[in-house]
Amino acid sequence: MNHKIILLWTFLLHFPFAVGENTVLKDEDEGFDESSADHKTTRGMIKYNMRKNLDLDQEGCYLQTGKKACLEECGFNATAKTIFIIHGWTMSGIFEAWMYKLVSAVMQRENEANVVIVDWIPLAQQLYPDAVNHTLTVGLDIANMLDWLQEELQLPLENVHLIGYSLGAHVAGYAGTYVKGTLGRITGLDPAGPMFEGVEEKKRLSPDDADFVDVLHTYTREALGVSIGIQQPIGDIDIYPNGGDVQPGCALGDVLAAAGNFMEVMKCEHERAVHLFVDSLMNKEHMSYAYQCTGPDRFKKGVCLSCRKNRCNNIGYNARKMRKRRNSKMYLKTRANTPFGGYHYQMKMHVFNRKQSDYADPTFYVKLYGGHNDTGNIFVVHDDPIGLNFTNTFLVFTEDDIGDLLKIRLSWEGDSESLSSVFKYIKNSFWNWNAKAAKPVLEVRRIRVKAGETQKKFTFCAQDPSKTEISPGESMTFVKCRDGWEVKPRKRLPM
Repeated sequence: MNHKIILLWTFLLHFPFAVGENTVLKDEDEGFDESSADHKTTRGMIKYNMRKNLDLDQEGCYLQTGKKACLEECGFNATAKTIFIIHGWTMSGIFEAWMYKLVSAVMQRENEANVVIVDWIPLAQQLYPDAVNHTLTVGLDIANMLDWLQEELQLPLENVHLIGYSLGAHVAGYAGTYVKGTLGRITGLDPAGPMFEGVEEKKRLSPDDADFVDVLHTYTREALGVSIGIQQPIGDIDIYPNGGDVQPGCALGDVLAAAGNFMEVMKCEHERAVHLFVDSLMNKEHMSYAYQCTGPDRFKKGVCLSCRKNRCNNIGYNARKMRKRRNSKMYLKTRANTPFGGYHYQMKMHVFNRKQSDYADPTFYVKLYGGHNDTGNIFVVHDDPIGLNFTNTFLVFTEDDIGDLLKIRLSWEGDSESLSSVFKYIKNSFWNWNAKAAKPVLEVRRIRVKAGETQKKFTFCAQDPSKTEISPGESMTFVKCRDGWEVKPRKRLPM
């Protein structure tokens, strides 16, 4: 059994989501309205900690709805941006480490903004279904606070940005639903999946909750019928780093070596959304780009690196508001550590079948030479078999900026472990038993490259045009074509 399924099973046993048929969200039958929230029983359990200091261990200033003196005491500036940060379900009963990092990054990036932590820990530190049932109450309380700020200070809602992590993302959604007016922006950082996946829009974060709703999905892998982060797109743009699945650096060995705690394995991928957002605040010199695509499989093939017609966007804090259209799914690859941004290249090459290559089942490697530095040997990921006598498209990702791409070194290996390859080889050898065994040979005459981050396109030709054939274990160098010579293949591999 996969180790992450075991971890999730342990998680469910100790902290049941109770997603069975008897589980009902509070007021699910009669619908959500403001009167459904029990403010008396939750009074004092929701606090608005306005930060004046980067250190969360230093007490902040608390806003209270209806108490005007707090506004002057806290120095609330109605003409500046107002950013609410909303945590999710908690087991510890204290702010987790990510909150310190996020608050610090927001305050450093927006040093004039009103930065407010929505502290609902007493309601969040309960069994998961109970915490879920409190999200409406907390969302309504935030809406009431914003309504009061509008009345008291004429706070422009277009300057309000709610940032919610996990359950906090759906809290932000309720706040956006019930506030009087339209919020400027809501960011959902890996919104919680259990009890929210597949429900109607008014019971979760949705595109109508603000003028711009952007969502980062980092833990959408399903196990035992449950995904910790919501899988479905629920914003104006929904960004799935690394497919929203396995996050680099979050493998069992990586996390246990660093933390020594099994629960940290799942937390690593769920929290990665927060750390990507922090990275976007702190690393303005290289902003990560995500690219619109119909799904992760097509993105892995490298066919979705276009920025035409708003098909790409910055991720995290730097995401740009786009023309309203529902559920624009976007993808990118990232590094394992901050800065998380890397560089995407689309590579197209027509692979000609030459000697003894029917059974080759090639795996390609490329080394990129740039104006700044070079990469190592990069394994070219391809889930489908390489098409011989077809144009194949690949996605190549580098962690470092190599500058302008100058040349490419290409090599390949055969899949000798494949049963089908072995069978083809034996069959071929049988019919040619009296002939000297020949190495399989492929031919690649040119490689077309598109750089995702710069949108530049280049064509690379074999450095020696008379030598375009390549055997396994050998390598061939391609440089930028000077004369524009190229081969127009007659067939294309179906996408």
